[in-house]
This record gives sequence, C-alpha cells and structure tokens, in this order.
Amino acid sequence: MSASEVTAAAIAARLSAAGLRPRVEEDTQFTTVEAEVPDTLSADSWREVLDAVADADRFGLVATSLNGRTLWAVVRKSVPTTGDVGGPGYQR
Repeated sequence: MSASEVTAAAIAARLSAAGLRPRVEEDTQFTTVEAEVPDTLSADSWREVLDAVADADRFGLVATSLNGRTLWAVVRKSVPTTGDVGGPGYQR
C-alpha cells in the first residue's frame, strides 16, 4: 500500500470510529474520503472527525438544504513539485 492509501485508510477508519460511514474513492492523482455528517453529531465526535481529516492534504464540508452535510478529505498520491504548492507562505 502506498503512503497516500495508508493515510486515506486511516482517515476512513477514524471517521468510522466516530460513527460516520466513509466512502473512499481512488483517482489517478489523489484519494478522496467522503462521509455524510448527521445533524446529531456531538461536539466530541466533531473533534474526532476534525482530528481525522487534519491528516489530509485538503478537507472541507459541503452543506446544502437538499442533501445535508458531506465531509470530504483529499490525500494526494504524489508530492507536488515546488511550482504546484499553494497556500500561506508557499514558495516558487
């Protein structure tokens, strides 16, 4: 298993432990982990969920009145080159 697959599997396992049902999808450049978040998720469970997705390269929450809330996390399969790195304090 590659490092990205191990990280994605660990995130999915931690989300499961927090009571969510994660879905893992492979792409050529990244692995995505998604899970529906119930309205009844406790504050302690939110902390566990946020700790889990903090290991991802990117994560977020999509909330709509039609589809509820979906948490997502993306783990890159390769390390980006310097020109592809973005974010606060990045260098080119």
